[in-house]
Amino acid sequence: MSRCRLPSVFCIRPSCFPQAGDGGTPRHDDWNVFELRTMLGIVSSDLMERCTRMVSGREIVLSGFFSTIGLWGYNEITSDMQDRAERALALMEISHLADRFTDEMSSGEARRVLLARALVHDPRALILDEPSTALDLSAQYELRGILGKLARSGIGIVMVTHHLSDLIPEIERVILMSKGSIVADGPTRDVLTAPRLSELFGCPLELLERNGYYNLW
Repeated sequence: MSRCRLPSVFCIRPSCFPQAGDGGTPRHDDWNVFELRTMLGIVSSDLMERCTRMVSGREIVLSGFFSTIGLWGYNEITSDMQDRAERALALMEISHLADRFTDEMSSGEARRVLLARALVHDPRALILDEPSTALDLSAQYELRGILGKLARSGIGIVMVTHHLSDLIPEIERVILMSKGSIVADGPTRDVLTAPRLSELFGCPLELLERNGYYNLW
């Protein structure tokens, strides 16, 4: 089945999560997780921390069907779930990690397992919070390649991060936020400029772009 390509969005922020509402209290609506997970796959740093234990890669991926971390005795696994989990592992190029415990994996391997977990429902978009946290340079490079492949397949990428190096060339739109407010929003090349980023972070910065990848110093 062909997939309509969704735009990818990159949100960079100099401090904590954006806040909204009076008194700095974050505001959110209640979601039906069973409806939401068919549209969005979520990978966050707190999920990463909860997955570091004696649970196999396959079990982590299958647990995406139940919005749990790992499987429980009451979870009923169908053959279709098994097939979809195996396909997600293969897409992330980590079929060899299916039977390995997550506490025996590197941070980069575990991050790919979480991506596979987020993909079992064939979501329209992925939401990634600080995707390169705790990854070494090699793992960051591999992650960017995987995310680029997903974006080119038509999956939307919504990424929230402090690190400009997380940006992949497929990102088309950038939102800059400071103290809970949007300070810039638009096409990547228009928004990512040295003066604008220097103002955002409150220090003089130089910007380098090479083949769609950006870095600051």
